[in-house]
Amino acid sequence: MIAEVRNLVKKYPAFELSDVSFGLESGRITGFIGRNGAGKTTTIKAMLNLIHSDGGSVSFFGLPLTEKETEIKKRIGYSTGTVSWYPRKKLRDIVDIVRRFYDTWDEATYRRYLELFALDEAKTPLELSEGMKVKLNLLLALSHHSEVLILDEPTSGLDPFSRNELLEIFQELKKEGVAVFFSTHIISDIEKCADDILYISKGKIIAAMPKEDFIRQFSAEGESLEDTMLRLEGGAVHA
Repeated sequence: MIAEVRNLVKKYPAFELSDVSFGLESGRITGFIGRNGAGKTTTIKAMLNLIHSDGGSVSFFGLPLTEKETEIKKRIGYSTGTVSWYPRKKLRDIVDIVRRFYDTWDEATYRRYLELFALDEAKTPLELSEGMKVKLNLLLALSHHSEVLILDEPTSGLDPFSRNELLEIFQELKKEGVAVFFSTHIISDIEKCADDILYISKGKIIAAMPKEDFIRQFSAEGESLEDTMLRLEGGAVHA
């Protein structure tokens, strides 16, 4: 396992993340699914130590996150959708600041994705659409040879063409041995590219398994994955 989450707990007055455990493997794409409010973003923030968990542990590359956070974060890429860049700074100035934090920054890779995502370095975040802001986050995450990519709703706000483009990038990263972990409510994206499915409901993990096993265990004959999720969330399976 390149990343392990064990018995993660986070308590809020009206919600609790309870005993969340799963692992990520190199060269596999894991789709993290569940309805809004199920605990996806809370799990991801806890994985990155962006919120303080009330129990459990997170490790990457066999190293505990609590003790080796700086070292670990140089080797992972993440986009939580919560980053607020200086709204009036040009993108080239923002990138110039970010690249200094990574000794693995690859300028050729950065230029390749800059062109692929059609981002203009002379623009400011204020001038970007929501979809282009997602691409900016991804551009920075991809430009320093991340071994693990953790993304919260990366395809949200993207048009269908751009979404498909991004899923193809995931497939290329998979071939390079990168572990890709992304949350989404767009189930068709999971059907297209995920190797594994992590399904959370009401703060508890219901399933963590290869996509084929998930379909075999939970889907009725002829059902799409989206139909399965709608049925499960309708009450057929309880946390």
